[in-house]
Amino acid sequence: MSHRPLAPRPFLHPLHALLLAFPVTFFVAALLSDIAYLKSAEMQWSNFASWHLVGALVFGGFTLVWALTLAIARRRTPIGRRARFYAAMLGGMWLAGLVNAFQHSRDAWSSVGTLGLVLSIASACLALAAGWIAHAPLQEIAR
Repeated sequence: MSHRPLAPRPFLHPLHALLLAFPVTFFVAALLSDIAYLKSAEMQWSNFASWHLVGALVFGGFTLVWALTLAIARRRTPIGRRARFYAAMLGGMWLAGLVNAFQHSRDAWSSVGTLGLVLSIASACLALAAGWIAHAPLQEIAR
């Protein structure tokens, strides 16, 4: 009988991973809506971005709370550092998204300009980075 190594345990609970998909998708969609607005000056694209930001903040808030719980629960384990870094990325994503939502609450002509676009890029990049951290393979723990 051959000995097969056990598959590494996933970093996130499957429901947590599913919940993370929403802010990642919504923040990227908000960025794409901002780009479409800047290309077309059609005000509805700014509205779409605002709606995407609200969805991202709602689901991102739940994801952040779960990530903070994970970071506290695993603080003394080998993946504690990764859990803290993941929670910090989600916290930065959520704060950038909140400031971006306030920026997008202005009228369409001034909401998306340079600051709105930079905040959309920042929140989308932080969301994608958090997703990357969450789904990257765990390194084998020393036996």
